[in-house]
Amino acid sequence: MNEQNLRQNPEVDAARQKYGFGISWLALMVALPPLVYYLWICVTYYQGELVFPSGAAAWLQFWSHISPPTWRAVCLYGSWFLAQAALQIWMPGPTVQGMELPDGSRLDYRMNGMFAFLLTLGVVAGLVALGWLDATVLYDQLGPLLSVVNIFTFAFAGFLYLWGLKGAVWERPTGRPFYDYFMGTALNPRIGSLDLKLFCEARPGMVFWMLMNLSIAAKQYELHGMVTVPMMLVVGFQSFYLIDYFIHEQAVLTTWDIKHEKFGWMLCWGDLVWLPFTYTLQAQYLVNHTHELPGWGIAAIVALNLTGYAIFRGANLQKHYFRRNPNRPVCGRPAEYIKTVKGSLLLTSGWWGFSRHMNYFGDLMIALSWCLPAAFASPLPYFHIVYFTILLLHRERRDDAMCLAKYGNDWLRYRAKVPWRIVPKLY
Repeated sequence: MNEQNLRQNPEVDAARQKYGFGISWLALMVALPPLVYYLWICVTYYQGELVFPSGAAAWLQFWSHISPPTWRAVCLYGSWFLAQAALQIWMPGPTVQGMELPDGSRLDYRMNGMFAFLLTLGVVAGLVALGWLDATVLYDQLGPLLSVVNIFTFAFAGFLYLWGLKGAVWERPTGRPFYDYFMGTALNPRIGSLDLKLFCEARPGMVFWMLMNLSIAAKQYELHGMVTVPMMLVVGFQSFYLIDYFIHEQAVLTTWDIKHEKFGWMLCWGDLVWLPFTYTLQAQYLVNHTHELPGWGIAAIVALNLTGYAIFRGANLQKHYFRRNPNRPVCGRPAEYIKTVKGSLLLTSGWWGFSRHMNYFGDLMIALSWCLPAAFASPLPYFHIVYFTILLLHRERRDDAMCLAKYGNDWLRYRAKVPWRIVPKLY
């Protein structure tokens, strides 16, 4: 392919800019780290209430709760990150090719996530059982860990920025250094066989999320002599989500982040900071809120979670298998699709006949089921569903605009065939 063919479609790039971050990327990079601290301080020091201090002195008192890094937190996270990288590189697992890159090549990925996940859980459980590791250590060090991981992520994103400057033609940065630092300069930065984007997408952030949840549940037991049903629901639902992710690990190779997003501060900070420290917010809240739920409420929340999971996973697997093999049946029937002038195939049957992002609908149901066990004494545990709804609505609009720019009239045909964006008959 020549250089011109490897460049982005100008219309697609314009849509990416319109529905991307514009100049708001700087506001996000400045505002999001303090927001995570704000949520942690509220749930840790103010019983989960949203606090809005009045006056400069009150705000200074509020922010004084920020924990500086500790050597224990540095050692914990440094050991954790390096150990997960070693497992990614050296643990056995099948090698799978990723999707075709703009230059026609494909990268190899070692899919050993489940092996590494189970080994990690076994080692941590063994260390706790032997008394060499305190079960509540991640909860007790959560504040210092938040500072350590924030500092590490900003530095790591700088390394990624410099690494990507020597990338391929089709990866060339925009020439705006701070924007490129935020969005990334390389699509698939690698150190040897270690794909840094895939690694950070799953291992040090997602598995850390589960271990933090378990540590938080251990803290509730230490303080109150029990683990409540709401805590078990939150930890159980999120653990199930993670286990399912590793069972279907290969499906991540066909996701937007892996296929199209460069690896910069946005994805890196989201994977390593935002995910483990905000997705555990419900569990953090429940440590000192030991209410119980009625039987009908438990049944309804479980039903919501399982229904959302069936939609989310079913839709994602249908699209994943369709991209790999368009001749594979969907729901026992030949797949229905629209073939574009560019040769791409747009699936219009199965879950994808109900809405253009049916997987988002299932994901939102799952997200709500994680919040409901916290009941309604405070809005803070519902931060996740609010943020996640905004994220997916924006992402759907961006994807729609980019696909319209890319496929033109074929995308209009697709819209007519599948008119609903996320929620069938509603939106």
